[in-house]
Amino acid sequence: MAVGRGARTEKKIAYDEKLCKLLDIYNQILIVGVDNVGSNQLQGIRAGLRGDSIILMGKNTMMKRSIRVHAEKTGNTAILSLIPLLVGNVGLIFTKGDLKEVSDEIAKYKVGAPARVGLIAQIDVVVPPGNTGLDPSQTSFFQVLNIPTKINKGTVEITTNVDLIKKGDKVGSSEAALLSKLGLRPFSYGLIVKSAYDNGSVLSPDILELTEDDVALKFANALANVAAVALSISYPSIAAAPSMFINAYKNVLALSVATDYTFKQAEKIKEFLKDPSKFASTVAATAAPSGGQAAPAKEEAKKEEPEEESDDDLVSGLFD
Repeated sequence: MAVGRGARTEKKIAYDEKLCKLLDIYNQILIVGVDNVGSNQLQGIRAGLRGDSIILMGKNTMMKRSIRVHAEKTGNTAILSLIPLLVGNVGLIFTKGDLKEVSDEIAKYKVGAPARVGLIAQIDVVVPPGNTGLDPSQTSFFQVLNIPTKINKGTVEITTNVDLIKKGDKVGSSEAALLSKLGLRPFSYGLIVKSAYDNGSVLSPDILELTEDDVALKFANALANVAAVALSISYPSIAAAPSMFINAYKNVLALSVATDYTFKQAEKIKEFLKDPSKFASTVAATAAPSGGQAAPAKEEAKKEEPEEESDDDLVSGLFD
């Protein structure tokens, strides 16, 4: 008995040393669920990740103890955020690569699996209509499950789509037997990313699915919100600066138009207000299509009058 306890103690010490060493080397960790993953499948995943990533399995109690030991020795208390994540049948993938790429790589190793009795359905299982290849003596399976069938050319044929199992329901014996007879393997099993640890931060697996376009869109939306708040409370910020300058220019321009005060950017507007015909000539010159009848008039207007600045030019001139 003493020899057995000594061997177990040595294994625990070796496991602590291995995990602590990995925690020293790697700052990125994926916490993955390993339910229904076989040893051969896990071996294939290890081979696929060989290079930048290492998979470590073990009992949750052992992993939690090793993490606490490492935190005490190194003072790295951030690593303690891993402990609440070690729930259920999970393992750790230590990596120096991109977390998204590692997640995509392990997803390649999912394998199809039959619907065994008692399993929780991962997805909705729908049996499509069509010939099953089963002889008429097998109709009892379909009758138990209320599946509409007919006999066609000596075989059982399903006539409509059938919602056999709902996601989250347990697989019953009749459903499992029927799917087995039909040769359907509706489920797939592999390592499932449950959480990600990156330099002290715990991330949801959904974040790993974000693309650069998604990040850019979220940043743009956040920037628009910041600008809206800054404008509403008249608080100067870089996000709101362009709109604030434009609004300020409009206010000064309105004041200039209403009074005798003028400045360079307001002179053109005042000329238009004094002589509205300039508006018409400017609009006609802009709207006339190239090569159309208005082209000669456009050329004539250019000869008679100097080229007018657009409203955009007036606004942009403010920042010159």
